[in-house]
Formats: sequence, C-alpha cells, structure tokens
Amino acid sequence: MTRTVILVLFWLLGAGAAPAGDHCRDVEYLSASYIVCAFNPVKDTIRIYGTPDGSKDGASYWSVRDILRENREFMIFGMNAGMYHPDYAPVGLLVENGIVRRPLNLDDGHGNFFLKPNGVFYVGRGTAGVMGAEAYARARPEVAYATQSGPMLVIDGRIHPRFLPQSDSLNIRNGVGMMPDGRVAFAISRAPVRFHDFATFFRDSLRCHDALYLDGSISSLYAPEIQRNDRFARMGPMVAVVGGLPY
Repeated sequence: MTRTVILVLFWLLGAGAAPAGDHCRDVEYLSASYIVCAFNPVKDTIRIYGTPDGSKDGASYWSVRDILRENREFMIFGMNAGMYHPDYAPVGLLVENGIVRRPLNLDDGHGNFFLKPNGVFYVGRGTAGVMGAEAYARARPEVAYATQSGPMLVIDGRIHPRFLPQSDSLNIRNGVGMMPDGRVAFAISRAPVRFHDFATFFRDSLRCHDALYLDGSISSLYAPEIQRNDRFARMGPMVAVVGGLPY
C-alpha cells in the first residue's frame, strides 16, 4: 500500500486515532480519580467552537471533526467548554476565530454560571489564560477564542468562597486551569465529586493559580490517545486541540 493511499485512508476515517502521545494521564487525588489532558498553547493549536449556525442539535465531536476534515485537520482532543441555553446558545461570552459570537455576561442570576465570580477561558496567539469575568472585562485581552462559564474554581490561588468541604452535591465535573509551566490543563472526574474537592484538585494537585468550572452532568471527553470517545455528547461551546494532516 502506498504512502499516499495510507494518508487518504487516515483522512477518510476522520483521523479518529491520533498518534499516541503523552498529553493525557490519570491522576488520583483525595480518593477520587481524574483524567487530565495538558497542552502547550505555544506549540498546540487550541480552539473553541460554538454550535454551527442553523443547527438545532448542538455541537458534537463528529460535527467539529467534519469541519476540520475539510481543512485537512483532525482533532487530538475535545471537551465541552461552557454552559448553554436549551437551544445550545452559550450563556456567556463566546469568541470564535476572533469573532465575538456572544458578548460577556456580567448579569446576576441563578445556577452555577451565576455563582460569582464566574470566569473566562481564552486563547490568544501562542497564549492562553483563565481569569474572572470582571477582570476580563477590565483587561480586554486580545483573543482568538474564548468561552465564559462558572463558577471559577480557583481565583488567584484561593478556592471559591462558596464551596463547602462537606457538601452533599456530587456530580461528574470538568474544568480548565493554567499550570505553572504555562500549559493548559483540562480535567474531568471519573466519578461524582463535590465542587470543593474539584477545586482543591486543581489548586493542590495540578498547582493551578486560576481554574474555571466548565460543566457537570453533561461533561464529556474526546481523547483518542487514551481510547476515550464520548461520541454521543451534544453540547454548546466545545474546546478542541487540532493537528494537521500531512500533504
């Protein structure tokens, strides 16, 4: 079989099995297990995708893979990345390829998103960050991609003040934080955990100075290198780490 045919087959199959890498690992903390996938924004292409225009089904790993395939790209990693309304429209800020598709939401309300402070995960040119929504509004960083969610898990090294160490609210949870070496850490729990434990995991195990909750019951993951593919997940905003196919 020629090299060209192999590449074509790889492309047609959607690049579902990216070459094995060392981005993802299992981490145990306080008797709970988490999957952590870390990426370097200087070297890795991190993007955020919203629901395609006109879609009534939300975004999915399959729909984003189809978009990428048209540009000879493939998805190395994917995760839901922000809260959304029943029609899959984001509750807060969504910036996609430099275009503000939804403005920053500083309103008060009910639910996890409005458990202030909430925050923003953003990606710029070779950079990425997590910051509180109010701080983001003041800083106005130049970004290519951004999503707003809430609550913040860790704020300047401090656990969100509303989290209770003995809370009986348990759920599968996923979030994002910035590690000391500049990598972006995406984490999802393997079993239900409380907010406080999830936040201390980011702060004390991953050493994240700032971290943001992405969601709970709809938490999902696409990580071929560890054979994880929640392919039936439907979501609003999602984050994808992208690679390019050779020509």
